[in-house]
Amino acid sequence: MSETEGFPMRSSFRRGLLALLLPLSLPCIALAQVDTRWKIHDTNRPLPPIVDPGTAGTPEVPGRPPSDAIVLFDGKDLSHWASKDGSAAKWKVENGYAEVVAKTGNISTKEAFGDCQLHVEFAEPVPPKGESQERGNSGVFLMGLYEIQVLDSYENKT
Repeated sequence: MSETEGFPMRSSFRRGLLALLLPLSLPCIALAQVDTRWKIHDTNRPLPPIVDPGTAGTPEVPGRPPSDAIVLFDGKDLSHWASKDGSAAKWKVENGYAEVVAKTGNISTKEAFGDCQLHVEFAEPVPPKGESQERGNSGVFLMGLYEIQVLDSYENKT
């Protein structure tokens, strides 16, 4: 075998090796970079915005939400909500509350949320009707997976 015959094979091997190692080394190089935007306890670091915590509500006057809150239901409409198929939510809204309409299914927020602080207000039917799970049974689903059940269990065997 002459020297010129073996050269293309060595060249192909080197190119292949380089093509394999280069993408594998880039994440290592990126992770080795030190973030130097702010030092620990840096007094030049910008302060987070001040959040007005809002006010508590009373039976006569609703409370005010925190200044950074996204109000998903204001007692007037379901504009932040959608049915499972993506169409407008078909629940009824009256007198400041939303109520499910039979056979319309669950509703979900149009916007997806990850890290959040959730504030939910609810009321059970007065007077209570039914027994066990048929009485004031609802829930809040988080991330479409986990349910926080809202159940009227006062003096009610569930």
